[in-house]
Amino acid sequence: MDAMVERCCGLDVHKATVVACVLIGRGRQEPQKMMRTFLTFTRHLEALRDWLVGLGVTQVAMESTGSYWVPVYRVLETASSLELVVANAQHIKNVPGRKTDVKDAEWIAKLVRHGLVRKSFVPPKDIRELRDFTRFRKTLVHERTRMRNQLLKLLETANVKLGNVVSDVFGKTGTLMVAALIAGEQTVEQMTELACGRLRAKRDELSLALDAKIDEHHRYLLQMQIERCKQVDASISDLDAQIDARLEPYRAQRRRLMQIPGVDRTLAATLIAELGIDMSVFPTAGHVAAWAGVCPGNHESAGKSKRGTTRKGNVHLKTALTQAATSAQRTKETYLRDKYYRLKARRGGARAAIAIARKILTAAYYMLRDDVPYRELGASYLDQADRKRVTTNLVRRLERLGYFVELRAA
Repeated sequence: MDAMVERCCGLDVHKATVVACVLIGRGRQEPQKMMRTFLTFTRHLEALRDWLVGLGVTQVAMESTGSYWVPVYRVLETASSLELVVANAQHIKNVPGRKTDVKDAEWIAKLVRHGLVRKSFVPPKDIRELRDFTRFRKTLVHERTRMRNQLLKLLETANVKLGNVVSDVFGKTGTLMVAALIAGEQTVEQMTELACGRLRAKRDELSLALDAKIDEHHRYLLQMQIERCKQVDASISDLDAQIDARLEPYRAQRRRLMQIPGVDRTLAATLIAELGIDMSVFPTAGHVAAWAGVCPGNHESAGKSKRGTTRKGNVHLKTALTQAATSAQRTKETYLRDKYYRLKARRGGARAAIAIARKILTAAYYMLRDDVPYRELGASYLDQADRKRVTTNLVRRLERLGYFVELRAA
C-alpha cells in the first residue's frame, strides 16, 4: 500500500511517558524508523515538539486516552507545521498479541502513514476553555444536589417533616424555617408565621411538621450543611459570570439557540461549549447526532437488523440534550411537545426523549451552520403534514365505537 504521508509520527501517551515513533519514507519504500521516549513534564513535551519539527514531521497522531492526551496536544499545537490527529482508541486497536508501548506507537504511525486514522473532533482553544467551565459547573450542580439531599436526610432524622408540606425546602419559606430551627429561639407558632405566599394557608400542617425535638448536634450539622450549600451557590454564580464573559463573542449564537423550546441560557452555553460554532467539521446533521450519541446503534446479523441501544457519544452533550428534551415536552403549543407525546405512546418516554434530543441537536446544527433563527412548526404540523392518514385513523376509531361517519369539508 502506498504511503500518503511522507513524514508522520505516532504517539503512545501515558501518565508519565510518551513513546514517539517517526516514520519517514515515500511511496512503497521501506520507511526510516526512529523511536524515542519522553517524560510528560512540560519541558520534555517541548523537547518532543522541537524534535518533531526538526525532523520535518507533518502529521502526529495519538489516542484519546483519558485526559493524558490533553497536555501533549496543548504543547504540540503551538507548532503550526504539525497537523494533530486525536483518534478514538477503539478505532485503531492493535493486533492482539503485540502489546507493548513501542509496538503501539509504531502501529499508530503506520496507520497515519497510510491515511487510515479518522480524526476526532477537537474544538479550538477558546471553546475548550469554555468547555472546562461548563463541565465544572455541571459538577458543582451535582455536588449541590448531593449536599441538599444530605440536609433533607438530616431533617428527617430529627423528625422535621418539612418536605411533606413544602415542595421546595430550599425556597424562601423553607430557608427561613430551617434558619429558625438552627437558631432555636422561636416557638413552633412563630416559625409557622414565616410562611410566604400560598404556604400561609398550610400553617396548621407546617406546625405539625416543625414540631420536633432538635438536638444540639442537629443544629451544628444543619448549620454546616447550609454554609456548604451557600459556598457552592457562590461558586456557581462566579462560574456563570465567567461563562457569560467567554460567551460574549458568541452572544448572537447563544441568543438564537435559546429560541429552541427547552433550551435556556445554561443549555445554550453547553451546546456552544461542546459543539463550537463551526459546523463545517460535521458533514451532515446525522454525523453530529452520531457524535453526540443520540442516534440508534447498528446491530445487524445474518441480514437482519435487530433493535440496539443508542450509540456511545459525548456524554456531556447527550445529558444536556436530554434535559432540553424534558423541558421541551412541557412547552405547550409546540411541534416538539406534540412529537414527544406521539412517540411516547408508541415507544415509551425514554426513547421519545432521545428522539426529541436529536431533533433539538439537528435544529441547533442548521441554526449554527446557516446562521438562521429557529422556525417553530406548531403543534398541528404533523396533523397537517399527513391529513389523509390522520383522517382515516379518526374515522376508524369512531366506527369502532358504533358511529357512522360522513365527512364534509368545512
